[in-house]
This record gives sequence, C-alpha cells and structure tokens, in this order.
Amino acid sequence: MDFHILKNASEGVGRNVEDSLILALDFPNKEEVHTFLTPFGDEKLFVKVGMELFYKEGPKMIEEIKSMGHHIFLDLKLHDIPVTVKRAMSSLASLEVDLVNVHALGGKAMMEGALEGLEAGTRSGKARPKCIAVTQLTSSTEEMVRTEQLGSVSLQQSVEHLAGLTNEAGLDGVVCSVHEVERIHELVRPDFLTVTPGIRLLGDNAHDQHRVATPAIAREKGSNFIVVGRSITRAENPVEAYGKVQKEWRGITS
Repeated sequence: MDFHILKNASEGVGRNVEDSLILALDFPNKEEVHTFLTPFGDEKLFVKVGMELFYKEGPKMIEEIKSMGHHIFLDLKLHDIPVTVKRAMSSLASLEVDLVNVHALGGKAMMEGALEGLEAGTRSGKARPKCIAVTQLTSSTEEMVRTEQLGSVSLQQSVEHLAGLTNEAGLDGVVCSVHEVERIHELVRPDFLTVTPGIRLLGDNAHDQHRVATPAIAREKGSNFIVVGRSITRAENPVEAYGKVQKEWRGITS
C-alpha cells in the first residue's frame, strides 16, 4: 500500500489531505518502536513521540526516527513560566521535528514565548516547527472542568476560549477533540490547525479517553490532523489497521 506521507509537514497543511494521519508511538522504549515500525518497510509515516518514549530514550530516539525518513510530532505539552518554555523550545528546535506543543492553560505570554524560542532556535534555512497548544485533554469531562479546574464555563466554552487565546498568541493551531473542531474553525483564522486525538475505529475500546470519534466523523467535522494510537498499535495486524484508518479518514469506500 502506498501511504503517500507528506513531503514537508510544515507546508501546505489542509483538511482531508491523505497524509494527515499521525501515528502515536506510545511505546516505552526504542526496541518496541523498531519492532512496531519494521512491518511498514520503507513507507514514510508521520509519527508522534510522547513523553513516555522521549523521557526514556531522549533526543537520540528523534534522530533514529528521522533517519528512517519519518516526520515527527514531538508531544511534550510544555507548561511552565514563559522564560522557561522559551528556552526549552529553543533547544527543541535543534531537533528539527515538524510539530511541537504546549498547554494553552499556560497563558498567552507563555505561548508567545514558545514561539519566540522556536524561531530563535531554528537553524537558518530550516523551517520552524509548527507549534500548537493543547486546549483540554480528550480525557477531560464536564465534571472535571467544574469540580477540579473550578471552571465557571462549560468544557466546550473553555476549549473555544483557549483556542482563541492560542490564535491571538500566533501559534499554528490547537489540540482538541473532534467535537470542538467545527466551532473552532468558525472562530479563528483560516489556516489555524486542529489536531485531534481520541480517534477510534467503530467498536474499539475508548480506554481513558472520553471525547472520542471515528476517523470518518473527524473528516466530516473538518479536523486537519488525526492522531491515532491504540486502534493501530494494539491491533493484531498494525499495517492492515493503519490502512483501514487511512481509508476511513480519506473517505474511500471501496
């Protein structure tokens, strides 16, 4: 199968493009990553490296994945005072990944600092990594927002507000659930990206995520990127599952 993964994740990103499926490498070590990726052969994927893998293997894991030709979303969700995030992003820029993120709850100044750090740390002649902000995690619920975050607004309103703040800060987009995508695209600039985790094939276990959706629903709602993990990584045949998700995401019925 020819997956046609994008040639440059930092350019020409739009909705419903066939190469906007991000595969979450939620594994504890590089050995399991290599075991998982081997059946895909020479196909070039867009993969997500999260905290579990990065904290265990470090920057060398990024170098190894890049050497295979894959594109990378480095999902570390930075959240600290603005100067710390700025300095951290300056360092991360040297890894030359395609996409990084912060928590929007860190505030506008912190998000602006993240962007400044990326711009300062990006080598001359190289494209700055896209930077997006997490609004509310897909594990968040109305109850959590009300009782744990002491929110005075609904979960939907919180996501919309944080997306607007992210837009004002100049970041490239947000991480949100599929269920907020349509409204966010109504509120922000046309090139603002929506990256949506919590994607499950029909009948799959939602596990610890509450705001989930199928690839088909994500496509209908207008997600720019979908992030898929366990529906593929825990499948009996991951390559076959990847193809199934791609077909549903791209609206191929045959």
